[in-house]
Amino acid sequence: MDRLKIGIVGGGAAGMMAAITAAGQGAAVTILERGERLGRKILVTGNGRCNLGNRNLDIDCYYGRDKEWIAGCLKRFGTEETIHFFQGLGLLIKNKNGYLYPACEQAAVVLDVLRNELKVLGIEVIYECKINQIQKDKNGDGILVSDGNRTFMFDRVILACGSKAAPKTGSDGSGYKLAGQLGHSIVPTVPALVQLRCREEYLKAVAGVRAEGKIFVYRGKSCIAEDAGEIQFTDYGISGIPVFQVSREVNYILREQKEAEVVINLLPGYDDKTFSQLIENRRLLQTDRTVEEFFTGMLHKKIMTLFIKLSGLKPNLSVEQADEGALKQVYALCRSWKLHVTGSNPYDSAQVCAGGVDVSEVTENMESKRMSGVYFAGEILDVDGKCGGYNLQWAWCSGYLAAAAAAER
Repeated sequence: MDRLKIGIVGGGAAGMMAAITAAGQGAAVTILERGERLGRKILVTGNGRCNLGNRNLDIDCYYGRDKEWIAGCLKRFGTEETIHFFQGLGLLIKNKNGYLYPACEQAAVVLDVLRNELKVLGIEVIYECKINQIQKDKNGDGILVSDGNRTFMFDRVILACGSKAAPKTGSDGSGYKLAGQLGHSIVPTVPALVQLRCREEYLKAVAGVRAEGKIFVYRGKSCIAEDAGEIQFTDYGISGIPVFQVSREVNYILREQKEAEVVINLLPGYDDKTFSQLIENRRLLQTDRTVEEFFTGMLHKKIMTLFIKLSGLKPNLSVEQADEGALKQVYALCRSWKLHVTGSNPYDSAQVCAGGVDVSEVTENMESKRMSGVYFAGEILDVDGKCGGYNLQWAWCSGYLAAAAAAER
C-alpha cells in the first residue's frame, strides 16, 4: 500500500510536532518552510531557555471564542504527553515551580532534538518555500499547494504557518490568507503578550524602574482583566509579565476606541483597612521632615518623587505645611495609579497573536470543515495562552492531534 503523502506548511513548533507524529505513523512527510531554517521562534521562547509547558495546565490560562473546544483538545494531549514525547527524544526536563524547561535551560537543545528526529524519520524539508495557494486538484484525489513557482500535491495538508506575531522568526499572517481561500472565517487578530504604550509622557521620569504590583484593565466601569507581578516602566509605557498577560484585552478595547484605561496598585498586599492603618501610623513621621523625606521608604524613590509632583507638592516643602488633600492624593496614587493606553508595541514585539481561524469551523481533530483533508495546528487558530509555557503546549497539542488524524487511512 502506498504511503500517505502529507504536506506541512510551516516548520515551527507545531509543524515539527506534526511532522514527527505523522511520520511516526508511517506517512511520507514534507515540510514546506518559508524561511532558511526551522523552529526559529523556539530559540527565543522563555528568554532563550524554552518554557516547554506547565504542570499547572488550566483552561483559564487560555483565550479564544470557544474555550470548551480548547479544553477538549488539551485533555487529549496535555502536559504529561508533552513530557513523554520529549523524553522519548532524549531530552531531560526540569520542573521549576510547575514551569517545564530543558534541564540545561537552552532552547537550542529543544530545537536540536526535534531536528534530529526529523532526520531519523526521513522527513523532507523544503526551505524558502512560501505557499500562497491551496486547492483540491481537478479530480479531487489530492490537495495542491503552490508557492507561485512550484506546485506540490499531497493526500493531506496541515497548515501550521503561525500567526502575525514575531514576523522576524518566520510568521507573517499569510496562513490566514490560505485559510480564507478555503472559506474560513478569521477572528480579528491583535498583538498579545506585548508591551503597552501610554499617553502619559511623565513616565519617562520612571523609565527603567521595576516594581511589584497589580494591574487592572477597565472597559467603562467594569474590570475585565487583572494580573500581578513585576511591572516594568519604560519611557513610552509599561511592560513586564503582568502587562503582557492583560495586553490582549487592552488591544481588543483599542480596536473599538482610541484609548484604554488601566489602573496599577503598587501596594497590592494592603487592603483598605491595613492601608488606612499604615497612613495613620506614618503620621508619627510628620515632624521636622520635608515631603520627600516623609514618603521615603514606601516605594521606589523615582516613583514616590513622581507621585509627589503629580499631587501638586514640592519635594522640599515641610510636610507640616503640606496640603492634607495633596498628601492623601500621594497615598491614593500608590494603590490606584490610572494610566491611559493608546496602543501596544507592534506584532514584531509580540510573543503571540490573539485571534485567528475560527475553531467553530474546525473539527476536534483539527480538520477543516470547509475542505476535507486540510488540518490546522498552532497559532493560526483562534487560541492563545498566557506566559508560562502555555502557547508552546498548544503547539505540541494541536500539532500532534492534527497529524494523528491526518495520518489515519
